[in-house]
Amino acid sequence: MPAITDLHVAIAGSGICGLSCALSLAQQGCRNIEVFEIASNLGFVGAGIQLAPNMARVLDRLGVWKDIEAEAVELKWSGIRQGSTDQELANVDFTSIKEMYGYPHMVGHRASLIGSLYEGCRRHSAIKFHFATTLEQVLSWSPRPRVRAVPREGQPWEVEVDLLLACDGVKSNIRMHMLKELGVTADVEDTGGAAYRIMLTRDEMKHDPELLQLIDGNAATRWIGEHRHIIAYPVSNKTIYNISTLQPDTHFAEAPSITYTTKGSKKEMLKVYSDFCPMIRRMLDLVPEGEVCEWKLRVHAPLSTWVKGQVALAGDSCHPTLPHLAQGAAQAAEDAAVLGAVLAMMPDTAPETINKTLRVYELLRKERTQTLVEMAAASGRSLHLGEGKAKEERDKLFAALREKQGKGPVPDKYADAEVQKMIYGHDCVQNAMDEFEKLFASLN
Repeated sequence: MPAITDLHVAIAGSGICGLSCALSLAQQGCRNIEVFEIASNLGFVGAGIQLAPNMARVLDRLGVWKDIEAEAVELKWSGIRQGSTDQELANVDFTSIKEMYGYPHMVGHRASLIGSLYEGCRRHSAIKFHFATTLEQVLSWSPRPRVRAVPREGQPWEVEVDLLLACDGVKSNIRMHMLKELGVTADVEDTGGAAYRIMLTRDEMKHDPELLQLIDGNAATRWIGEHRHIIAYPVSNKTIYNISTLQPDTHFAEAPSITYTTKGSKKEMLKVYSDFCPMIRRMLDLVPEGEVCEWKLRVHAPLSTWVKGQVALAGDSCHPTLPHLAQGAAQAAEDAAVLGAVLAMMPDTAPETINKTLRVYELLRKERTQTLVEMAAASGRSLHLGEGKAKEERDKLFAALREKQGKGPVPDKYADAEVQKMIYGHDCVQNAMDEFEKLFASLN
């Protein structure tokens, strides 16, 4: 039997990364997986999420794609428009994506994704959940990780495992302790940006023909302006229109909550986008009073390592990214798939073997994720340009794109064919299987 069957694994966090890790390891035969989540339940809330082909490929392997796909909407176009005028800058065809990469580019509701992953986990008796419980402090990194589990009610206890995976996001306790042990820093940093995330129902939009046309379409539309943009698309079988914004962070006068959110002001939101076109202002004005929520966008500097002993970081705990490539969740899912793949090929469960296997995972994932983090940040800078030479050069690329009917480089890298080839064409599991033996043998 594969060595993975004997592993006792603890996972911090039950977001997309944590659930995907638990499911990936269980599918590979791991028989003892404990997931610790600070929230009292999963909640099944949230906004829209992009389901790119590389993510769909992972979800399909995990056995949860069909349920998610049934509620999702296939994107056939990506439109980029000037926010102030609604003038089309580019319209990129997505209809060939499925033929090229085996899966279409779809968009869905985060609750559907989380719910399907959770139900997939519940089908495995190997996975046990501890809700309202935080893995607060790492007491030992090797030969067996030992961590302090602190429930919201009741007495703390110590958990000793063969492997600890930190899927606890940008605010990761485990990353903080790891960096302290290593004597390095990579503090969480403000990006200077914040986001409103809005979901309008069909009923709220149906009286406005222009808005109804948006929710009835199969496009992700991005309206851009200086220091700001809005991206929106239909989800949940076109019953909901998901709207995400990005603008300068000017409203977090006090420290945000543990989830980096604060209650927003509809008046302030409308003011931020007051110079956008009338259709956008009408759309934002439909948001009910009291339902404006603003997210603070935070990242941290690249880490020197993701691994210490038999402990590894995954997802936003080691490579948080800005949303401009719509790849944050997809890269977390890829991490999970690769962890499952390499641990399934591990020859034994000796501590040094587990450590080497985790280092192979890091070698397979670190360069790719950091490239996408940097690309997302660069794409955001390009989209948010104000008047000047740089914007003139960018708009020349948009003009050339229109002349060539969507063929050529796209300033919005999310819609660029060459970028998509690099992201969507990568089969992370196959790559892990191809490279594992060589990388494992190369490590001391």
